[in-house]
Amino acid sequence: MMRAYLDHNATTPLRPEAKDAMIAAMDIVGNPSSVHAEGRQSKSLLERARSDIASAFGADGADVIFTSSATEAAALALKGRHLHGADIEHDAVGAWIEGDLSVSADGAVEILDPSQSCVQLANSETGIVQNLPEGLAVSDMTQAFGKLPLAFNWSGAQMALISAHKLGGPKGIGALVVKRGTEIAAQLRGGGQEMGRRAGTENIIGAVGFAAAATAAAHDLASGVWDRVAELRDLLEERLAVDTNDTIFVGQGARRLPNTSCIATAGWKGETQVMQLDLAGYAVSAGSACSSGKVRASKVLTAMGFDDSIAASAIRVSLGPATTEQDVMGFADTWRAIQRKHLARSA
Repeated sequence: MMRAYLDHNATTPLRPEAKDAMIAAMDIVGNPSSVHAEGRQSKSLLERARSDIASAFGADGADVIFTSSATEAAALALKGRHLHGADIEHDAVGAWIEGDLSVSADGAVEILDPSQSCVQLANSETGIVQNLPEGLAVSDMTQAFGKLPLAFNWSGAQMALISAHKLGGPKGIGALVVKRGTEIAAQLRGGGQEMGRRAGTENIIGAVGFAAAATAAAHDLASGVWDRVAELRDLLEERLAVDTNDTIFVGQGARRLPNTSCIATAGWKGETQVMQLDLAGYAVSAGSACSSGKVRASKVLTAMGFDDSIAASAIRVSLGPATTEQDVMGFADTWRAIQRKHLARSA
């Protein structure tokens, strides 16, 4: 059975450029903190990767602090700061903020004090993009980096979280990007790596893979790859909307990531859809989470004002640069066939 991977917001396939760069880096033996020739060679690779990521992210002149993930970057940026945020944030951010900012029905966060707030640029479930104010303390830009025209230096944020595996890089490496001069209290202490802000021998292989992926992603963005993906996303939603008034597309009227569609049919559990589609050869995610065997409504959709019948019945389809029209049309036809059976049983 042929399969179609339509879960790019969860993680992306490793780009060939990243794989090649990582394989080449495996032959470098030096510790970047060592002063001998081998250490200097390793340090040079690390700093080149840091520079390439900053360039792709529009963060020239900012500090790129390597971490193990965007989750660790969130802890580094947010621990002890007690910033305001909304319940649409990823759990890695939600663990450190006050979830007291309101969200409109179209997914926009009401930001009262930017300097004391943390607001994502793009939501992983709905794809809805926020307008960030100048002076925002922290923004999770993990989903937006590589998919949207973006320059950290012009974003208005003081700090941003990013991750390699969301744009074709390896899993296990992310970064906190900060405006130079921003004070950061190290959470991992020991050596003086990463300008004294994150101790531990740097992941050279991951860093060069991250940099290669970021550079390739920037090229894709400039060449219009994501415009084609957006056309496929819109085609998918048009096809799914045929012959049914029972399904909604969350955020369809708002600015969204070009690849993301959040689809909900009231009363048809997201987890059930994911399993049925997986058996049919399509990988997607549920918009609701499963914890200890208990299905819960999506906190993102709940924050936007949807009732539980919708918030527990959403799936997320997220396309990638390699997604084809055949993938999209095959998914749409399969989903509609499964939905018709569900509606017939529910009648």
